[in-house]
Amino acid sequence: MARTRSENYDGIHQGILDAACDLFASQGYMRASIADLADACKLSRGALYHYFDSKEAILFAILDEHVRQMIADVEAGIAKRTSTLDQFRAAIHAIVDLNARSPQEQRLILNDLTFLSEADQQTIKSLERRIVDLVSTLLLQLDDQGKIVKRTKKVYAMMLFGTLNFSHTWYDPKGGIGPAEFADMVVDQFLYGIAGHAAPRAVRGATKS
Repeated sequence: MARTRSENYDGIHQGILDAACDLFASQGYMRASIADLADACKLSRGALYHYFDSKEAILFAILDEHVRQMIADVEAGIAKRTSTLDQFRAAIHAIVDLNARSPQEQRLILNDLTFLSEADQQTIKSLERRIVDLVSTLLLQLDDQGKIVKRTKKVYAMMLFGTLNFSHTWYDPKGGIGPAEFADMVVDQFLYGIAGHAAPRAVRGATKS
């Protein structure tokens, strides 16, 4: 007979992911044992296996949830705007905001993705490509000088995502520059540069919370 779910199944499930994310980010995925996970989650090993088949399954669930949330946030931000520039700015705001709230997840996706099976890696990479494609399409539409062509499209996209994906290594969202301001700085620097034309002020105010 199949085991029944506890009333707090979803809450415990999410609690495992949150505790495991902190443990993996601080101790390292490979160094964290099932016993460490059980201790961090305040569960027995048997209870832990009731929710996940393996440590790898937990890592996959953390990364899958994080990337799907980013897709949802980016798509929601784009849907609320009409101009391409506002949509691009909203997409960058969504990415910066989620990464600021989820630095541990971002560390895991950059450092520990290769510990997943090849099939699970491809699932995560496919989701990541959806985000890159969404932002790259907006970039292409904004390019009125013809700089972004087939040969350079990936380079420009990765230059932008390099800034976004590794900001957790040095950017403190609780410091003097909050996520909204940081997102605007990324957009303005990437589109206009330090010595380029200033960003339209009306547009800049449109996406700030």
